[in-house]
Amino acid sequence: MIEVRTAHTAELDTPVLDAVRTLLFDAFNGDFTDHDWDHTLGGIHAIAWDGGEVVGHASIVQRRLVHAGRALRTGYIEGVGVRADQRRRGCGTALMVVLERFVRGGYEVGALGASEDGAALYATRGWQLWQGTTWALNPAGRERTEDEDDCVYVLPVSASLDLTGELTADWRDGGAW
Repeated sequence: MIEVRTAHTAELDTPVLDAVRTLLFDAFNGDFTDHDWDHTLGGIHAIAWDGGEVVGHASIVQRRLVHAGRALRTGYIEGVGVRADQRRRGCGTALMVVLERFVRGGYEVGALGASEDGAALYATRGWQLWQGTTWALNPAGRERTEDEDDCVYVLPVSASLDLTGELTADWRDGGAW
C-alpha cells in the first residue's frame, strides 16, 4: 500500500534525502544532475512510501515567472520520479494530487518542465502545455530557451495567462526549466 507523506527539506534526515536522490537518479536513467538535485530542495517534498521504502517523489519550490509584465508567485514542481516497478499504478498521480493542493492554496500559478515520459500525466491532470516562447533571466539579461518550448506546463490558479505569449523563468544554475 502506497502512502504519501509531505515534509519540508529541513525536516528530512540524510538517509531519506539519500534514498530520494538515488530514486531520482534511477528514475531518470542517470540523467539527473547535481543541479537537478539542488532544484528539488528548499520546499515541500511529497514522498511515496511502500512500507519502509521510498518509491516515488515530487517537490514544490517557490519561483518567480514573468508573464505579461507581471512577476507571478509560482509553485514549481521538481524532481518527479517513480520507481520503475511502481509506474503506471497511480503513484505519480498520488504525488501530484498532494502538490496540486499546495499550488492551488499558495500560488498564482503552478509550473513544471516535463520529460517525455511525464507529459501525459500532467496533461491528464489539467496542466496546460505552454504554447508560446520560453525565456530565462540570467546575469546578462534575458535569454531565449527554445529547447524548452515544448515541455513547459502550467496550472493557472489566480493568474490570467496567455498560453501563446512569452514566459520567463527566474535564474538558477543548471537548466532554467
